[in-house]
Amino acid sequence: MALSNDEVRHVAMLARLDLADDEVERLSGQLSAILEYAEQVGELATGDVDATSHPYPLQNVFRADVPRPSIPKGEALRGAPQAEDGQFAVPQIVGED
Repeated sequence: MALSNDEVRHVAMLARLDLADDEVERLSGQLSAILEYAEQVGELATGDVDATSHPYPLQNVFRADVPRPSIPKGEALRGAPQAEDGQFAVPQIVGED
């Protein structure tokens, strides 16, 4: 399937790309080749192939989420640049002009 220069310009406009005439000419051939490859893939006999989301079986690699005690509040706040009333103090950003 060969794309015309006007079709390439239309696709470029949809993608908000400003292409020079030489780029349109070059991309016309490249995009046409991509579409030809896509047509070839569509011709493959895949009727007996099961649909998959991944070619290999996946296994969860995360550890179990088990609640456990955390560090004391004072120890966490000890490394803070500024603390106030047992909480981290940060500059206000909401409501500023």
